[in-house]
Amino acid sequence: MIILWTDALILLLLFSSIGIGFYLHDKEHIQRPLNKIVRSKVGMVSLVVLVFFLLIGLLDSIHFKSNQENSSEIISLLDYCATPLREHNEKTYSAPFATTLYSKEMVEKDGSMQWDYPRQVYGGKHLDDPEKQQVSDIMLKAGIGFLQGLALFTAFLLLSAGVSYLKHSSAPQFFTVHPVMVTLFIIIVLSTISGYLSLYYHVLGTDKVGEDVFYQAIKSIRTGLVIGTLTTLIMLPMAILFGILAGFFRGWVDDVIQYLYTTLNSIPGVLLIAASVLMVQVYMANHEAEFTSLIVRADMRLLFLCMILGVTSWTGLCRLLRAETLKLREMEYVQAAYALGVKQHTILLRHILPNVMHIVLISVVLDFSSLVLAEAVLSYINIGVDPTTYSWGNMINGARLEMAREPIVWWSLSAAFVFMFALVLAANLFADVVQDAFDPRSMTNEASE
Repeated sequence: MIILWTDALILLLLFSSIGIGFYLHDKEHIQRPLNKIVRSKVGMVSLVVLVFFLLIGLLDSIHFKSNQENSSEIISLLDYCATPLREHNEKTYSAPFATTLYSKEMVEKDGSMQWDYPRQVYGGKHLDDPEKQQVSDIMLKAGIGFLQGLALFTAFLLLSAGVSYLKHSSAPQFFTVHPVMVTLFIIIVLSTISGYLSLYYHVLGTDKVGEDVFYQAIKSIRTGLVIGTLTTLIMLPMAILFGILAGFFRGWVDDVIQYLYTTLNSIPGVLLIAASVLMVQVYMANHEAEFTSLIVRADMRLLFLCMILGVTSWTGLCRLLRAETLKLREMEYVQAAYALGVKQHTILLRHILPNVMHIVLISVVLDFSSLVLAEAVLSYINIGVDPTTYSWGNMINGARLEMAREPIVWWSLSAAFVFMFALVLAANLFADVVQDAFDPRSMTNEASE
């Protein structure tokens, strides 16, 4: 196995989240908002979509060296599972489900050279007469993929029913229609249909160099998740530490911290990011021996981009935490702790920090979608991730010039838009539910009722 820097941080974040979940699972003040999230249909449906994206990102974060002869290529577990998509490259553009390339060439046909659309090397190669067989073949293979998805979903239901019976000793209700189960069924069926069709066709077409666009869109999921999660991991310690210290101690500590984030906010963010990325590129160019692999080089640039975004995006949460801490330090229980001689660091850990965590949690979920969109914008203007890294921003950047072609090449831009839209929409819907569940005013209203 090869553990990249971003892989290590993702695993650290995953295990930390699991540990925090075990620590908080029996805390009553956490159970109430969590139960409210579980009761929300919109929240649970969006969570299922987010977990699906997360699983794909985790599969793409397990790297190892290829076992092929004379090859030292570093691939991920997702690459291994999607080997047909990764290796079945065409010569140039081809439309979704097409059996020919998108532009005409001189091809040999009926013993003579003719100006026509050449057949693809892999897409639809099993068809003898694509014009007559293509539609029926696509429908047949989509039906097979549907049956595979149905079988997989049924196996999941049986497994869930067995676990539920062992845990609660009660017969499960198979015929209860729940939005979560419907969403899970749709995701599984669409995944199996797309996966099976991809063995025979390019479902979302190919790009300028003939690479499968569906493969690019799936690989871009990890980049979006890394930008959203690791940037948050880097941002949180600074925001929490500086925000609480500024609001609690006030005086010169508050002045210094306010001056720091006010100065940082006065610098144009795009220029600061561009300058930092340029510094990273210069460092890599001067130390080529340390970055012999393209994937290691791209991973390091991705890590530095997360660090840059984290350093420039902590100021908003810091301001919120400072304002909340200013209010909390005047509360009766904090003043009582002062009167009883409780040490300041104990007050911070036991009274201030737990009571601002709802703001932290809400901000983290809200900032995730904005960071995913930020990566797309930065990559579009060539100051984001490495050009060799699969990302929705790079897909949009590569497709923007092709929108002026005749006929138009629309599928790369559309694929990036659909996948990014699904992730950001699910994150925003889940953020709304989390914000409502952890809002102290809603919790107070529930308690009064």
